[in-house]
Amino acid sequence: MANVGLLFVGAVLFLNGLMLLGKVDSRAAAVFNLFVGGLQVLTPTYLIIAANQNAQQILLASGIFLFGFTYLYVGIGLLMGLDSTGVGYYSLFVAIVALGYSFVSFRQFGDQPFGVIWLYWAFLWFLFFLLLGLKLESLTTYIGWVTAIEGWVTGVIPAFLLLSGYWAAENYYEIAIALGAFGVLTFGGLWFALRHRRPVPPAQEYGTPGHPAGSHG
Repeated sequence: MANVGLLFVGAVLFLNGLMLLGKVDSRAAAVFNLFVGGLQVLTPTYLIIAANQNAQQILLASGIFLFGFTYLYVGIGLLMGLDSTGVGYYSLFVAIVALGYSFVSFRQFGDQPFGVIWLYWAFLWFLFFLLLGLKLESLTTYIGWVTAIEGWVTGVIPAFLLLSGYWAAENYYEIAIALGAFGVLTFGGLWFALRHRRPVPPAQEYGTPGHPAGSHG
């Protein structure tokens, strides 16, 4: 069930990335954020109830709430025209907590690929903090691309492999190394490629001046 939710997390990140790049209207994207946010709140609630007090299963399910609340917060904020500061500082909270989930994935569950994926999410949500909380709008294009790419790399592709049975434990180390190398090379290269480009004005980026919409994840 969680893997189905992960598939749509990839979709909403891709959509939000396109929104930050000025390709999707922010209010239109807000509706899909609400859909996925609702799914990512209902799913862990069900999983925790069904876990029958199994501490490890509850721990695994609990992290999903971080993202479910993000998407609901973003969707409501976009539709109501709220300032993005609250979402931005909540994103900082998510980024910090994601580091803990990464550590647990590596050390407690021996799941190296998702240990790396949690680092991807920590990085992305920290970028959301810079954009939405600190209003560093010069980073908008970079963050839009990172968000859209992470939608596929941390959501759609892993979810499809998990659902189809191709996410094999014996390949965990190779997958983790590939994910880590891809992230460093892609996001580092993207930063150097975009750093001299003039940022698009906020009204063109978001559709609603001063209310960035790409927080989530």
